[in-house]
Amino acid sequence: MASMGGGRPGICPTLLYADAKAAIRQLTQGLGFTELTVYEAADGKVLHAELVQGNGAVMIGSKGRGGPFDAALRDAGPAGVYVVVDDVDAHHQRAVAHGVEILLPPTDQDYGSRDYLARDVEGNIWSFGTYAPEIGV
Repeated sequence: MASMGGGRPGICPTLLYADAKAAIRQLTQGLGFTELTVYEAADGKVLHAELVQGNGAVMIGSKGRGGPFDAALRDAGPAGVYVVVDDVDAHHQRAVAHGVEILLPPTDQDYGSRDYLARDVEGNIWSFGTYAPEIGV
């Protein structure tokens, strides 16, 4: 798994779930994310959560929590998120052990990456692999 990096990521995918707590459990237990913070409303809906892996983060929230972002994503379909990990096979083994649906097992790609595809509890597609874009500073 990629090591925890410092600083702030420049891009944070944000996903809303009907059952955000189940998604957070799957992402942390099955897919190796670390829970950074979770803010809940009095009714238990997740207003905002931040999960990290390596030097990247994803933000999670509950559908139906209200507000313009929730309204904008009301009819949105599943999203796809790519996450860089150092050991794809170990990451995949963890996902399988936690019952995560695997769409493509670890595969060596023509462009030099080794990656696999998984589907989360609400249909979002997660790719985990060794490819990382080289971003100039």
